[in-house]
Amino acid sequence: MSDSVALVLQSDFGHCDGAVAAMIGVASTIDPELKIYELSHEIEQYNIWEASYRLFQTIGYWPAKTVFVSVVDPGVGTERKSVAVLTDSGCYIITPDNGTLTHIKNFVGIKEIREIDENLHLRASAENSYTFYGRDLYANVGAKLAADAISFAEVGPLLENYEPLCLTLGEVIITPTSISGCIDILDVRFGSLWTNIPYEDFKKLDISFGDHINITIHHGDTLVYNNQMVFAKSFGQVNVGEQMVYINSLHRVALAINQGNFAKAYSIGTGLQWQITLERIS
Repeated sequence: MSDSVALVLQSDFGHCDGAVAAMIGVASTIDPELKIYELSHEIEQYNIWEASYRLFQTIGYWPAKTVFVSVVDPGVGTERKSVAVLTDSGCYIITPDNGTLTHIKNFVGIKEIREIDENLHLRASAENSYTFYGRDLYANVGAKLAADAISFAEVGPLLENYEPLCLTLGEVIITPTSISGCIDILDVRFGSLWTNIPYEDFKKLDISFGDHINITIHHGDTLVYNNQMVFAKSFGQVNVGEQMVYINSLHRVALAINQGNFAKAYSIGTGLQWQITLERIS
């Protein structure tokens, strides 16, 4: 179908078995010429927060009409809704409504939500299977939408005044000399810490490249890290093995060890209990 657009798949399935290939096969059956891409299938198992964040990290760089299918679904087969979302940027997301839309709702914007009509879009041979909606429903309806085999309205009924389930976002607290937030997620392969602190808020501390900042990290009430490090524009501005504060690709404050792994070095995790404070040094 010449009018097809990109279909982008995300899941926590990994590549160790045939799950991802089955989703691609279902989508290819709808349209053999469909352009299918993988966002990631290495989301930590059951980690809805990470699924939400990776959508936010990626969706802004894809053209309007791109269809994303995100399947991190520990509640598969339960009463949670299956939804299709039109974002303010013009992309579509097919997903269970279990918190996966948290960052999209708060940082991208949602224009319209529809509930997927399973009677119309569940694969005919899947009526006795309730554990693989990624293959049997989400990949199927996502491919139909991407291939222009159905319109967005044909996905299912409009959910008017509907608020998708959202996970709790961390608070950012600003004082005249400091800013505090939480460690949202890791730059997994390199172990850098990505905070929820936007650069626009960080700038209010009037810190320039080359300045040193005092950093404290708590896990709950336990002090895990307390040190000073430089605010650098890029990794090449510090020595190998040196710690640094920088602004990441999503314009948020991040911490790294140049050619090292900050998270492993100090056993630091992510989530609301991992609180970080950056303090300007006079």
